Amino acid sequence: MTERPFSISGELTEAGHRLVQRVYYEDTDFSGLVYHARYLHFLERGRTDYLRCLGVEQRELVSADEEGLVFVVHRMEIDFKSPARMDDVLTILTHTEKAGGAKMVLNQQIRSGETLLIAAKVIIAVINARGRPRRLPETLAAKFLEGSMPL
Repeated sequence: MTERPFSISGELTEAGHRLVQRVYYEDTDFSGLVYHARYLHFLERGRTDYLRCLGVEQRELVSADEEGLVFVVHRMEIDFKSPARMDDVLTILTHTEKAGGAKMVLNQQIRSGETLLIAAKVIIAVINARGRPRRLPETLAAKFLEGSMPL
């Protein structure tokens, strides 16, 4: 892939999406380590900016047609491998494993340098604006699968 200018939304790579974030004091607990629930915030930022870099505007999907389209987390598996600390620079990697039907499966990692801190598998349900399951349009599924190699 070609070099792109720096973006606060991260970048698309051959393996998916890459986002860099710093750990701030607000992310830590009394021990100085990142509080376990804060990793959900980092993972969500990774998924949201992945969509943004793909040109998918979630706000527009809700009203794109008469049904609307919304992504919601259905299931998440997280392996906590190693803790992050204040001022660490984290890399959040997001890769599409599956996109089709009424769900997507995303694999995510949070790394500090070469150290794997978090490995997560996120199952995303595709629903309409009324909360009922909806098929992911093929053109959108193709965007998620394009160039996404395993992490």
